[in-house]
Order: sequence, then C-alpha cells, then structure tokens
Amino acid sequence: MFSLLQSISFVLVIIFLTYVVFILVPYLRQKPTPPGNPDLFLWHTFIPCRDEQSVIAATIAHSRETFPEMHVWVIDDDSEDDTAAIVQAHAEADPFVHLVQRRRPEARTGKGDALNAAYAQLDAWLPEDTDRSTVIVAVVDADGALAGNALAAVSAETVFADPEVGAAQLTVHMKNRADARPLADKGRAANAFSSWLLRLQDVEFRTVILGMQALRSKTGTVGMGGNGQFTRLSVLDAITETHGSPWHGSLLEDYELGLHVIFAGYQNRQVHDSYVSQEAVPTLSRLITQRARWAQGVMQCIRYLPRIIRSNNFDAAGALEATYYLLLPLVQLIGSVVFLWLFGNQVVGLVTDPVVRDQWLSNIWGLALLTLVFGIGPFAIWGFIYKLRCEPSLSWGRAAFLGASLWPYQLYVVVSIAKGAIRIVTGKNGWAKTRRAGDIVTTRSIAIEA
Repeated sequence: MFSLLQSISFVLVIIFLTYVVFILVPYLRQKPTPPGNPDLFLWHTFIPCRDEQSVIAATIAHSRETFPEMHVWVIDDDSEDDTAAIVQAHAEADPFVHLVQRRRPEARTGKGDALNAAYAQLDAWLPEDTDRSTVIVAVVDADGALAGNALAAVSAETVFADPEVGAAQLTVHMKNRADARPLADKGRAANAFSSWLLRLQDVEFRTVILGMQALRSKTGTVGMGGNGQFTRLSVLDAITETHGSPWHGSLLEDYELGLHVIFAGYQNRQVHDSYVSQEAVPTLSRLITQRARWAQGVMQCIRYLPRIIRSNNFDAAGALEATYYLLLPLVQLIGSVVFLWLFGNQVVGLVTDPVVRDQWLSNIWGLALLTLVFGIGPFAIWGFIYKLRCEPSLSWGRAAFLGASLWPYQLYVVVSIAKGAIRIVTGKNGWAKTRRAGDIVTTRSIAIEA
C-alpha cells in the first residue's frame, strides 16, 4: 500500500511539473497585439449587482467617463440596500445607463439568471435591424473597472475583427494589491497577513492563471472569467436558440459560457494587452469562500466532458486540456489525501523508529534540495516573472518572497475544493455575494463565510 501511494505521488508530481512547463512557455512567448478600431462595434456592458451600494456608483461613473459610447446595464438582483436607487438616479440622468430590476421569487437565483435577464432586456431594446454580430456584450463585476484601452484591445484583428471569434477575456488585475492596511480596524500582524493575501491574488491572476490561458490559446479552449468577459451578441443568440438562454446553472457560469461558445462553432480569445481591475479579498475566510464556489462550479461542469470529447469543435489537444482542467479538483483532492497520508506516515516513523530517523538525518540536505527544486521552485519562479512582466518596481527580494509564498498560499486550494465537493454531495448550490471592503456590516447576510 505504501509503495502504491508513493508511485501515485510520484506520478502526480510529474504531471504538475509538466503542466508548469506547458503554461510557462506560451506565457513567456506572448507578443503584443496591435489594437483595433472600437468604432466598428456597438458596446454594452452587464453589471450584476446584489447589495452593491458601496461600489456601484463609482463603477458606473468610471464606465461612462472612460467609454462614453458604451451602454451600461446594471442588474439589481433584489438588493436590500440602496443599489437600485443609486442606479435609477444614474439612469434618469443618463440615457446610456439602464436598470434591469429583478424581484423575488425570480431574483437571487444565480448570476447566470441575472445575466439572462439583462440579455432579454437588451434584446427588447435594440432596433430590429441591428447587425447583432457587431454588438459586443461585456460582463463586469460591480467593483470592476475596464482599462482605458479595453475596447481597442478586444477590437483587434485577432479578436472581434475576426468573425470567427465569439468571446474574449481580459487579464485581471487586483486594484487593491498595494494596500498596506486593508483591515483598518485590525492590528499590524493582521494587516500584514491581509496585505500579503492581496498581493498574492494579483500574482496568481497575472502570472499563473494568465499562463493557463496562454496554454489554452494554443489548444483552443480559452476560458471566460466572471469579470472582463466580452461576447458577440449574435453568438449569445446562437446559444439561446439551442439551449433557451446564453447563461446556464453552473456556479462557474463564465467558464460554462466559454464552452457553449466553442460548441456553437466559434473561438475564444485571451486578451493580454488590456485588463479589468477588481478588489482582491482581504481575509482567508473570504478567499476560501470565493474559491470553494469556483471549485464547485468546475466540478458541476464535469457533466460537459462527454460532449467535449465528442465535439468536432474540440481537437485532441483541446479535449485533453479541458478534461485536465475539469478533473483537476478531483485529482487535487486525491493528491492531498495521498500526500497527507505519506507525510503522516513519515512523521510517525521519525517519532517511533530510530532507523527512519537516522535515514532522514543522513539525507537531510538532499531532501531539502529536492524540496527546494521540485516543491518550492515551480511556484517561486512566478514571483520573478511577476516582477519582470507585471511590477518592475518590486525589489528582487520581494519578488523572491512572493514567489516562494505561492507554495503555502496554494494550501487554500485543498480546503476550497473539499468545501466545494461537500456542497455538491449535500446538494447545496446557493451562494451570497462576496463582501466588498466598503460594505457596511449589518444583520443581513452579505457573504457566506462558512
């Protein structure tokens, strides 16, 4: 049994190291793309909201000031705060701002349903003779802010200027990544830990996750994100004709949409030359809550695997990458159990068996070197890439620290996946919104933390 688990552990390590190389190489080879002409398209953005009074006014203002040609559709999912009133005031003063009002019991049934409501209202609002292939729909979080060059970047020849492209995803930046005191009511230690979390989320999104997308650009399986996604309206129409609506019931409705774009015969693109910013979550409990929701959403999308494998729109490389991604949470769960069992076995041996203890002591430097090279190394390299590609003002020491920090930081994955798996087994599918830094704490449930 012990030798079997060691073999499984070795195979999982090889798979992990191979995957790191596969995402690192295309990421480093990425070249800038010339911008396109946004005037060739009609722009609309959907902003789903639930109790977002602390951020929505600033998000609307940013969108309207930065992109005066873009219509803003704010979906109020039956908020209990002043979100709807704030949006309505903007809508009355600006014909480019629209309130999509939802009420219970139809409201609060998921982000996908909220986006479908905005799609239906946009569909009714547009003139019948509109060329819907030129209408581009963005989805932005209530705290999201598109970079000033976003529309030009997604209008490029390789993105929406190509009629075969149905959807595109921007890079994600954390707007509060440099906040040294994110928890104003806490002490120095709590703020130092929180600031570390904020920065690591930025490192994660701008290097590791972007590396994953760079690989997917090669395999034709670029995934959509919940913030900074763009989709051609005619493609949303095509998905609706087949499935009744563009967005569906997965908690990872963004990735699910990307799959449907490919099923419909179109291509997805990752846009590296622009970004959307959002708040990083400042506490470990909120991070685990957020990522457990994502993990649950990935596992819900496993049901698409047979269709992916059968589809002619996924080649062998694409089917392999999608299969790896969708099964990854299960592989990580198995790997966690295997590694914990092996680690526990070694600890017991060190404590109870002098022979095992002597073997460890005689090989301590070799084991430390192996851990450094094959354990910490694949994470640490991203810290240096982050400095070189993203934040050149960081010192090399800080870059090394952030890279090495990704190793323990990734432990949240184990807890998040386990939590998501438990929720699937117990039939729980509802989640509240992620709490914003500026939210006023009330007796109402703002976010599920447990």
